[in-house]
Amino acid sequence: MSLPSNPKSTPQTSHVHNDHAEQTPSAGTQAADNFASSAKGKTGVKRIIKATGYSTDGFIAAYKNEAAFRQVLWLNLALFIALVFVPFALPIKMMLLIGSFLSLIVELFNTGIEASVDHASTAQHPLAKIAKDVGSAAQFLALLLLFLLWSLAIWGM
Repeated sequence: MSLPSNPKSTPQTSHVHNDHAEQTPSAGTQAADNFASSAKGKTGVKRIIKATGYSTDGFIAAYKNEAAFRQVLWLNLALFIALVFVPFALPIKMMLLIGSFLSLIVELFNTGIEASVDHASTAQHPLAKIAKDVGSAAQFLALLLLFLLWSLAIWGM
């Protein structure tokens, strides 16, 4: 079996010990960079404005389409209101706020994973189950952390 010949290849460049960068043409990298730039479009302030719009779309989609996100959002809103009125020290309030944001962030990731898996296929598949179960486990840990932080903060009053 013979390998396809490469006119630019020399006996020294066809050995296994070559660096990948030596074998990758710079034109290909430039083409990939140009494609990525054109796909992303904007830079600077325009990019930040576009990203803010995409983030807003993500929040709206999560709220409309995912009951678990709505539940976590309302739970954290109630906890935030309690945080304003309960006389915890500032470092305690900061930790509780971080825990709340973490639970929301994890739920957004979990929602994204579920949407991606469902987009790929709605058929039952062991890997799809693993992806969804792992996202759920991550959210369970985030909510457990939130519960423990609040428990310790209240116990320490």
